[in-house]
Amino acid sequence: MKLYNYFRSSASFRVRIALALKGLSYDYLPVHLVKGEHKQESYAAIAPSRLVPTLELDDGRHLSQSMAIIEYLDEMHPQPRLLPLDPFRRAQVRSLAQLIACEIHPLNNLRVLKYLVRDLKVDEEAKNAWYRHWVRDGLEAFERELQQLPASTYCYGDQPTLADCCLVPQIFNGQRFNVDFGGLTRTMAAFDACMKHPAFQQAQPSACPDNEA
Repeated sequence: MKLYNYFRSSASFRVRIALALKGLSYDYLPVHLVKGEHKQESYAAIAPSRLVPTLELDDGRHLSQSMAIIEYLDEMHPQPRLLPLDPFRRAQVRSLAQLIACEIHPLNNLRVLKYLVRDLKVDEEAKNAWYRHWVRDGLEAFERELQQLPASTYCYGDQPTLADCCLVPQIFNGQRFNVDFGGLTRTMAAFDACMKHPAFQQAQPSACPDNEA
């Protein structure tokens, strides 16, 4: 398999975590978003959406959108499971994951931040305040959800799930913008547990070949 991704992309990071958790090998193909490499025709031929990540399967077919890619991997390589077998528990994990992937991340991805600065003429301080507000607001909702669940090592249970694949990249990027994580007890405990896991260490941006300090 080949993974077209950007080291700092939250969505790409999610897929790298899933691949590492499942012990799946792949070729790492960097697509530099800040330099606009995702807009080049050569990449558009692979990913019409011109977004990352894109997973190229062994037979040459392509999959886009991190959540779809991870669920595909979970179905094709079910051990260790990232989504529970029980339909209700599976829906709970999806709900946690989507709180981040659908509620927090879309407000703060690179396209949105660039639009705020380039088109709406928002200054750097206001852009960063926007980022911190929506990440904090979303993580507070995430924390309230976790507080309703039984005590666990990770977001949901004692093994990493799709929810953890989404949480860790969001915390990483939040740290870059100095988001306040105070009081997010269950959320940060899950993050800390993840970062002790070899798969999460292997997938983090600093371990990527295209990492930039």
